[in-house]
Amino acid sequence: MRNKSKITTLESKFPLLSVEQGCMVSKDADITVAFRVELPELFTVTSTEYEAMHSAWHKAIKVLPNYSIVHKQDWFIKEDYQGKLSDGGLSFLARSSEIPCPFLRKALQ
Repeated sequence: MRNKSKITTLESKFPLLSVEQGCMVSKDADITVAFRVELPELFTVTSTEYEAMHSAWHKAIKVLPNYSIVHKQDWFIKEDYQGKLSDGGLSFLARSSEIPCPFLRKALQ
């Protein structure tokens, strides 16, 4: 029996063709441009500021050419909450809320 497996390289399976002038070009001729946008924390803006942000996003998306895709992604980092257990005068309930526990922190990178 002959070995019929086909040997391929990683480059042949990788979907990107190149990165040119800050744009990613795929092998299917799709062009991807990435932008980093830092938005304020949830519930920290007034309704007027929220309407202004919404209007800016709406205008930006409206000028994109047909068949454009907008993808918004948030990054979260798993961390452990470290309470202040040094005070011995805390009640049982107060101490129980200070037990280290995991939580997700939104990354602002």
